[in-house]
Amino acid sequence: MASDSRPERRDRLEHDRNHLIPSALRTPFERRTWREFGYHMLSLPISTILFVFAITTVSLGAGLLVTFVGIPVLAAALAGCRSFGALERARARVLLRHDVERPEPVRPRTNGVMSWIGAILKSGTSWRSLLYAVLHFPWAVISFSILLTLWSVGWSLLSYPLWQWVFPTYGDAPGIQLYGDGSGSQARTLYLDTPLEIAMASATGFVLVLVTAWMIRGFSYVDRVMVSGLLGPSSLATRVVELESDRGVVVDTAAADLRRIERDLHDGAQARLVALAMDLGLAKEKLLEDPDAAAVMVGEAHGEVKIALQELRDLARGIHPAVLTDRGLDAALSSVASRCTVPVTVTVDLHERPAAAIEGIAYFTVSELLQNVSKHAQARRASVDVWVSQGRLMLQVTDDGRGGVDLSSGSGLAGLAERLDAVDGILAIDSPLGGPTTVTAELPWRH
Repeated sequence: MASDSRPERRDRLEHDRNHLIPSALRTPFERRTWREFGYHMLSLPISTILFVFAITTVSLGAGLLVTFVGIPVLAAALAGCRSFGALERARARVLLRHDVERPEPVRPRTNGVMSWIGAILKSGTSWRSLLYAVLHFPWAVISFSILLTLWSVGWSLLSYPLWQWVFPTYGDAPGIQLYGDGSGSQARTLYLDTPLEIAMASATGFVLVLVTAWMIRGFSYVDRVMVSGLLGPSSLATRVVELESDRGVVVDTAAADLRRIERDLHDGAQARLVALAMDLGLAKEKLLEDPDAAAVMVGEAHGEVKIALQELRDLARGIHPAVLTDRGLDAALSSVASRCTVPVTVTVDLHERPAAAIEGIAYFTVSELLQNVSKHAQARRASVDVWVSQGRLMLQVTDDGRGGVDLSSGSGLAGLAERLDAVDGILAIDSPLGGPTTVTAELPWRH
């Protein structure tokens, strides 16, 4: 994962825009170019050591596989390649500014040397580190040879006017000899010694330096790809980590919902039903002594029953509304919109219904966004649009309120974004100060 963030890129683009010298001409003189050049110069000695170690130890281990000794030797070779991989990731982080996450560690099932050896041999990271050791050596030879030659020649020619005096002073020659076909009176030679020739040599050096600087950038890109692809975590391991994180979010969300339901039942319907039972008990006692008072108490209890039923309906709607199950998103979102404090226009363009779980998440996402509109937006109107794009369910809630909404505004959007991310969803917010605010959610369809 690269360490360059969006704000940093924006700042760099703004710096380039305000700089008097174009970026293409500044490249040879920037610290980044020299850092990356240093990376390639170090690559050859390091890759040579790594290549020799990998080939020697793996060949030795493979040759000894006929005996028991070959297996631990091969495991030690792979462990050494993994250690070199950590060094290469650190070198890429410092010189290429390319931050690659650590791959998954070796996880032996039990304690002991044999379990560790088995885990090393089964680890895909170990074999990818070995592959890096083998492939990076020829690439390091190529990049070292080409870049060192072109870089040194380019800077030598560019600075030629500064050191051309060395030839007539110490070398018995007027300048760099470009051509010579013999000796004696018939000899023909060509030196770079006139002012025009010196200027042309310097100009050629400048062009060569510019070209080489961009070649350094291109070669560094190849190294970034190799380090990320062979020394970083595998896509499968990354996906497993993401799923573990998403599972934790889902579990926490489910636990929070259960606590909310329990609290609503305890503080609402349960308390009301307990009071209702007490009132009916008192009415039963007064039924013979004072029928009129008992009738009044029964009437009050009847009102309490209606209130308790409404609370239970609201609670059931908060768990999963019946209208969503029976009639789908269009009717369910229209019902939610009718309870909003501002007029809401709902447009649903779906050719079929998505998976029930995704449909429920879409419903509660729109519900929470409309609650934010009612509580915080100070809007006069809002709209809800639902459609399908490239096999993804798209939700968009727009209002003409005051704007300035972000994930840290305390409006519950951060938790909503986490819940969407747990199902591979995305939440995007566009809310400049003064409005309008547009919140777009993207969810998988999942039949």
